[in-house]
Amino acid sequence: MSVLTRQTDDWLLWQLADSAFPTGGFAHSGGLEAAWQQGEVNSREGMASFIRTSLIQLGNSSIPFVAEAHREPDRLGELDLLCDRFLTNHVTNHASRSQGQALLVAVERTFPLPVLVGLRSTVLDRNLPGHLAPVFGVMTHHLKIDVDSAVRLFLFLALRGSIASAVRLGILGPMEGQALQFRLAPEAEGVASRCADIPTTKIAQTAPLLEIFHGAHDRLYSRLFQT
Repeated sequence: MSVLTRQTDDWLLWQLADSAFPTGGFAHSGGLEAAWQQGEVNSREGMASFIRTSLIQLGNSSIPFVAEAHREPDRLGELDLLCDRFLTNHVTNHASRSQGQALLVAVERTFPLPVLVGLRSTVLDRNLPGHLAPVFGVMTHHLKIDVDSAVRLFLFLALRGSIASAVRLGILGPMEGQALQFRLAPEAEGVASRCADIPTTKIAQTAPLLEIFHGAHDRLYSRLFQT
């Protein structure tokens, strides 16, 4: 049975963007908790700068995997292994694996499409790491979400996740967080426009300090998030 029609496109995007969709993303702060504990993020402007840096890094390191896996879903294995080699930071690598595998479980149990039901089995049978970006690209391809919308959705989830982490950590209040998300939305759109066509042969880490914060997370004395 197909549930994918032009009339349901918006409903599908809203469902995937909903914080209730159980992908496990809210267990991760993207390095924010470590940066906050080390005093690198201590104000609203500092938070805005952190998110901008994170979005640009995602644009150059994750978006190419999302877009390429969306356009060529049969290359999932190749792209997943490339992503695994690229993510040399052990904390970042683990977070990407756990979120990608959580997404596979959520998709398998939510959408009655044989190709999606079999996607998780493919990853398990081939002993693939199941990283978030390539899995997200293949998943949105099979849900008939166009590649531009998939890229924008990926960045929206990252932006929303950063804001939610800041609120849970007490860096921002809920209303401040919403105002900052609204303010940064055009910048996220700009990243989507600039990075959607970057090939995986040109992926890059653009924020070394962010990688250091990620790597320091498992050394924190107390932690609210997994990363």
